[in-house]
Amino acid sequence: MRYMILVKATADSEAGVLPTEELAGPMADYHEELIKAGVLIDGNGLRPTSAGYRLKYQGDKRILIDGPFAETKEVVAGFTLINVKSEEEALYWFQRFPNPHQSDCEIELRRLYELDDFGPLESMDRFREMGIAGAEKKA
Repeated sequence: MRYMILVKATADSEAGVLPTEELAGPMADYHEELIKAGVLIDGNGLRPTSAGYRLKYQGDKRILIDGPFAETKEVVAGFTLINVKSEEEALYWFQRFPNPHQSDCEIELRRLYELDDFGPLESMDRFREMGIAGAEKKA
C-alpha cells in the first residue's frame, strides 16, 4: 500500500524560504529511518507556486496559468511517499513525521490508488503493461 504524506504550504515556503538546520536535521533523520525500514519511495519539497503553473480546463479549451497562486492553505509544499504493508504501519510513520514548519500546522496522509482498485478496465491494462501506478510495486 502506497501512502503520501502531504505538507501544506506556508507564507515562508511560498516566499522560497529554505529550511534551517534545525528543521532539516530532524527531517533527514526521519527519512533515514524510513530508508532503513525499507518503506521510503520518495520525498521532497516543492518550489513555490511562483515557479509553477496550473492548467485550467474549460470544455475543450486548456488555459495555462502562471503562478503564484493566492491560497497557500490549498497548496502542497512537500511530500513523502511510502510503501507499507498496512494502514496501521502508515499511521505509525505518519505520526512520527517531524513538524515541517516548526509552528502550528497540519499535514495530511492519503492512500494512493493501485491499479487493481480500478477493476478490469482495458485502459488500466495498458498502465499495467507500462509498469505505471504501482502495478508491480506491492508491499
